[in-house]
Amino acid sequence: MAAPTALISVSDKTGIVDFARALAERGMRLLSTGGTARLLADAGLAVTEVAEITGFPEMLDGRVKTLHPRIHAGLLARRDLAAHMAALEAHGIGTIDLLVVNLYPFAQATARADCTLEDAIENIDIGGPAMLRAAAKNWADVAVVIDPADYARVLGELGQGGVRRATKFMLAAKVFAHTAAYDGMISNYLSALQPGAEEHAAAVPAREPYPAVYTLQLTKTQDMRYGENPHQSAAFYRDAAPAPGTLAGWKQLQGKALSYNNIADADAAWECVKTFDGPACVIVKHANPCGAAVGASAVEAYTKALKTDPTSAYGGILALNCPLDAAVVEAINAAKQFVEVAIAPAITPEARELLAAKQNLRLLEVPLAPAMNALDLKRVGGGVLLQSQDAKNVGAAELRVVTKLAPTPAQMADLGFAWKVAKFVKSNAIVFCGGGMTLGVGAGQMSRIDSARIARIKADNAGLGLLGSAVASDAFFPFRDGLDVVVDAGARCVIQPGGSMRDDEVIAAADERGIAMVFTGTRHFRH
Repeated sequence: MAAPTALISVSDKTGIVDFARALAERGMRLLSTGGTARLLADAGLAVTEVAEITGFPEMLDGRVKTLHPRIHAGLLARRDLAAHMAALEAHGIGTIDLLVVNLYPFAQATARADCTLEDAIENIDIGGPAMLRAAAKNWADVAVVIDPADYARVLGELGQGGVRRATKFMLAAKVFAHTAAYDGMISNYLSALQPGAEEHAAAVPAREPYPAVYTLQLTKTQDMRYGENPHQSAAFYRDAAPAPGTLAGWKQLQGKALSYNNIADADAAWECVKTFDGPACVIVKHANPCGAAVGASAVEAYTKALKTDPTSAYGGILALNCPLDAAVVEAINAAKQFVEVAIAPAITPEARELLAAKQNLRLLEVPLAPAMNALDLKRVGGGVLLQSQDAKNVGAAELRVVTKLAPTPAQMADLGFAWKVAKFVKSNAIVFCGGGMTLGVGAGQMSRIDSARIARIKADNAGLGLLGSAVASDAFFPFRDGLDVVVDAGARCVIQPGGSMRDDEVIAAADERGIAMVFTGTRHFRH
């Protein structure tokens, strides 16, 4: 009986020499192509070039090397069908029992700023996907490996009598997901090119921000007990390569599995708290910050954030942009606050020990990084809305004082803080702040006046005075009445985008009421 055969042709050569050596030690014959074959031979391994099997040299600058019946018949022949095996014997074709392939680096090539259309086209792999799909189709007889992370598992099972059937099936499914993603990347790239790009293949083509056909691939990481409501099913899917610092990179240290609402609210809290430089805490309930603050320490930030709305904070999501330490845990316990999820870039050993008794508390560590998802998706009936993330953070140079009275440095600091929080509050958003903390948050109302009134009620309920406070409005005041409501509540400075046809009327009202007002030129609707 002929020795089992492995065909190896990889772009990513991570660990391939050691893997191939281990295969040879297990009695496998090695076939390979091009640079991979040279690498294995230089490492002292006995390797047969595919050209020796096909009888044809690599052709057309490597575009054709494995597209041949002697390769694809060896991959596709069913070992349980006598007719297939007889056909192989009649033509002198051997079986290929293990295929190790990964594809040309199309994503890396097209990510380069100097990538021409010609470069992109040459990085479209043809033979690799063809072999992968052939082997995956014949998964019962051929083990197919695309990921170096699977080398150890395959070697382990080979050492115990052969790759298990279940493993072969898993590897085949992984292949089809991989080739689908690969084709999706190519489609996204080509359908984003502007008309006429094909006439200048040697030039770097201009790309539209949104391709004509958009393909997205996500990987399921967990099923959930239910969705937003108990009668809805749900699952969480992760990007193939989540942006560093985004919630999907969480490490859960304790607690029950995250629910649908936990993840949605945790994302809102984490994205908001990341925008602050010093120690900060954000508490979110039902997708809105109900308290946010900065302080000299984590415990000071938490204590201030909780004061805004301790009633709403019960059962909320707590996020810190600095280590969660024992002092914070002691403050949570003293306040008798029930926390569903706590998120921080690190949790100290002392804090973990104190929190261990709260078995239902979901404790997450997430690396701290400013990155956001590149695109935001919203499902609607029969389609998807796709937009860039609201990553805009207004700088000091962009602010424009529009009133006769200018904010003091302290007021400007409060306005900047209020503006950062308002960005993460559902529209219409009105946020009262002072002393580096939220005092009242009005969210999600159809009327901006009602949001302002709710924010005042929240402050009154928490016993927080609004006299001298700063106010942020996520969009412009269409009339002066909204401004009058916040000034009547005690605000002495306001930050808003501006851009209303009645801006002059609102500015005049601010001057009349003796307050300072700053325009940002940027709106932050959040729906």
